[in-house]
Amino acid sequence: MKTLVIAVVGTKKAGKTTTTENLIIELTKKGYKVAAIKHVSEPEFSIDTPGKDTWRFAQSGAKTVVSVAANEVATIEKVPIDAVKIDWLLKKCRGSDIILVEGFKKRLSRIDNIHKVVVVKSRKEAVDALEIYRPILAFSGPYDATNVSSKVPYVDASKNPEKLAAIIEENLLKK
Repeated sequence: MKTLVIAVVGTKKAGKTTTTENLIIELTKKGYKVAAIKHVSEPEFSIDTPGKDTWRFAQSGAKTVVSVAANEVATIEKVPIDAVKIDWLLKKCRGSDIILVEGFKKRLSRIDNIHKVVVVKSRKEAVDALEIYRPILAFSGPYDATNVSSKVPYVDASKNPEKLAAIIEENLLKK
């Protein structure tokens, strides 16, 4: 099976993280190996903690720092966001059946082999999404976008995540 990539996109506070989290739960229950990529939009954010050893290594000039603990391995790579390519990120998730990408809405908006779950808070967001994103697999989020498009189903992933997982499975995985 070829790795399936799905982007979860939408505006701030629309419910992208909840949608992604619930999809991970449902798809994992079905036996799929799921990876997740999160675009953090805060410019000063760092996963590293000032003063800790890994931070000190990076401050000393290391461009890659690998931290190995009892139950996880973390790789911190000091790379400017403009240099980060989507394919490079996807390669980091090798061995996964499904990769969920939360964010990167501008970069991913029209990449045809990455289906989008668009999380919306209003009718305007749903209507705008029809112009911005290709292809849209489904709408989700607090706004019921049922009547926005006859071709794009709506599922509130916070209330019915198994239905959204079923749409992914039926339309993209069992073909």
